[in-house]
Amino acid sequence: MISYARQTQEEQPETPSPPAEEHIAPAPRVSVQAFCETVETAAAVQSAGEDRRLGKAHLKIQMGGMAAAIEAYRSAPTPNVIVLESDGRNDLLTGLDHLATVCDAGTRVVVIGRINDVTLYRELVRRGVSDYVLGPVGAIDVVRSICNLFSAPEAKAVGRIIAVVGAKGGVGSSTVSHNVAWAIARDLAMDAVVADLDLAFGTAGLDYNQDPPQGIADAVFSPDRVDTAFIDRLLSKCTDHLSLLAAPATLDRVYDFGTDAFDSVFDTLRSTMPCIVLDIPHQWSGWTKRALIGADDILIVAAPDLANLRNTKNLFDLLKAARPNDRPPLYCLNQVGVPKRPEIAAAEFAKAIESQPVVSIPFEPQIFGSAANNGQMIAEISANHKSIEMFLQIAQRLTGRSETKKQKSSFLSPLIEKLRGK
Repeated sequence: MISYARQTQEEQPETPSPPAEEHIAPAPRVSVQAFCETVETAAAVQSAGEDRRLGKAHLKIQMGGMAAAIEAYRSAPTPNVIVLESDGRNDLLTGLDHLATVCDAGTRVVVIGRINDVTLYRELVRRGVSDYVLGPVGAIDVVRSICNLFSAPEAKAVGRIIAVVGAKGGVGSSTVSHNVAWAIARDLAMDAVVADLDLAFGTAGLDYNQDPPQGIADAVFSPDRVDTAFIDRLLSKCTDHLSLLAAPATLDRVYDFGTDAFDSVFDTLRSTMPCIVLDIPHQWSGWTKRALIGADDILIVAAPDLANLRNTKNLFDLLKAARPNDRPPLYCLNQVGVPKRPEIAAAEFAKAIESQPVVSIPFEPQIFGSAANNGQMIAEISANHKSIEMFLQIAQRLTGRSETKKQKSSFLSPLIEKLRGK
């Protein structure tokens, strides 16, 4: 949690609606989950979710307050923002201490309370609560609180960058990265974007059956224009949670870039998307090295042969030395079991790398070839194929989420649905 909070209403007069000169910056693509105790607060939060400034946020509402939040996150990852309603003092502080034990690092917490007391406010700030809003609240109070979390000068970017690279050309790293991004969006319900960095020969547009007129080249060649609105115009929507920053895949120009050519693109994506998957081409240059070292998590895709073993080992050694405070890269074996091809066993591969592969994906030319030619993911071709679970395992390891997102229902669900309808 971060320690950013507004003044309490004891120190700042209550305003039912923002003054004309007040500017509330829109929130980025984040996940917000609210745990309310009263129907009135749930209605206010639901109304806030319909405000244009929260148009990119994914909002879910559940009744039950603090107790429901603690129970929900015992077995599920926490979102970017948790909104909690509580009308007590001791129960609130005790509950926050319990919540901290199941809360992911970086999650922001907003508390809606009924006690107008500066001592309580200081205790909440000390525990890392991001904002305390005195109830009863209106929709604009909720909008202001959530949006201010991300527009404050000290607020941190929420996006996680995942870099996927092949140890050798032709090992299927693009296919793996696209299917893993699909699993992140579909099974983990995280908003994600795939950035295809192979501008000359990228296949993300083909794999997702997209042919956008603009893409990442427009951003790289116009760095002075790169901002949130510009990047949003370049994104192609694949599903509700998955977007694509496509490569032009044309040869009418030469794609020579400086070391920091993609920095502004990555920084902007970090500020607007919870998860960014970089499909990095198999080449070694200043910008590819910078992208790998700067990523939050890295996946190396390798085939089980000697050249891949050597290259994976070299990548591991370099990245571990360059990122001493990060966890080591992950790797997976792909195209395992090609008929009549001598292969290095997974155990031998792991012994040389001193790390076990996340998964070993079998050689399945029929289904992978059909998916590529049809512009579909494996999950769309065969819902029960064994590789789908492997892609989900990779997604969970890379994002740090051990559980898939599942809708939780309660006896108040019909009431919430009626409120949403209103």
